[in-house]
Amino acid sequence: MPKMKSNRAAMKRFRLTGTGKIKRDHQGTGHLFTGKPRSLKRRLKASGLVARPDEKRIRRLIMAGVPD
Repeated sequence: MPKMKSNRAAMKRFRLTGTGKIKRDHQGTGHLFTGKPRSLKRRLKASGLVARPDEKRIRRLIMAGVPD
């Protein structure tokens, strides 16, 4: 049976922290910044963590190609 491939789109969007949690960037940071308040833009700069119910699914996507 062939090896599982990791999902390249997920690899670009998520990173593992040192403790094994999954980091992500916030949505709404692509364009149209003139209509957004300064405080919102400042909040969106910081990265967030993936919600616990979603962790298992995302971990399967990004860890498929990583050896144990």
